[in-house]
Amino acid sequence: MRMPRLLVQGILMLCILSGAALAEVTVSQSNDPQALAGGRLAELLNAERAALRGVAPERILLASAAPPAAGAALAEAMTARPRLHAAALRYDPAWLDGLPKASGGPEWHCLAQALYFEARGESLRGQFAVAEVVLNRVDAPSYPDSICGVVNQGSSRSCQFSFACDGRPEVIAERHAWERAGKIARLMLDGGARALTGGATHFHTRAVNPGWSRSFARTAEIGTHLFYRKPSE
Repeated sequence: MRMPRLLVQGILMLCILSGAALAEVTVSQSNDPQALAGGRLAELLNAERAALRGVAPERILLASAAPPAAGAALAEAMTARPRLHAAALRYDPAWLDGLPKASGGPEWHCLAQALYFEARGESLRGQFAVAEVVLNRVDAPSYPDSICGVVNQGSSRSCQFSFACDGRPEVIAERHAWERAGKIARLMLDGGARALTGGATHFHTRAVNPGWSRSFARTAEIGTHLFYRKPSE
């Protein structure tokens, strides 16, 4: 049975139109924004892969393991000069002597002077203990709020630290003892633990017996020094 001529012509025309529409859709994909974005993304990913192929694997691991802030801190630590580490404080002469030479401003210098002139003949613990007393006084309300103020407090007749008003010039004659005092001062200023004197604000040698020692709580005995805490401080 033969199909009517008009029906055949209609089917042919429909096929032709469908093909043209399909061709139009295929060509128009080149202008599709999503298709363009996908292509651009692929180009960027390919470029990134090519760049990473030229980077050492250990550098890629370091960058991926640390956030930007940690990476910056690591870079700074790697390039910084040696520093004293107060958190690892040890009362060991060999350890202290192995630290880099210390320095600082007026507050550091005043504390180092107090240690040198008042305690350089003491053990290392004794010198750290005197540093604690100075810093405890700075924190106490009844004393000056600076290290230099505490060290130089008093009059020509009565000083808190005898070297400050004994009338003799402060001459640094023992270089090694001065360098040790400077390192101790730096460590304590940088946050070294005050773990020896129980918050002491006073001390004296065993050779004397000041009147205030009978009413103050004794907190420690280190070398030739006895340490006390002033009541209510």
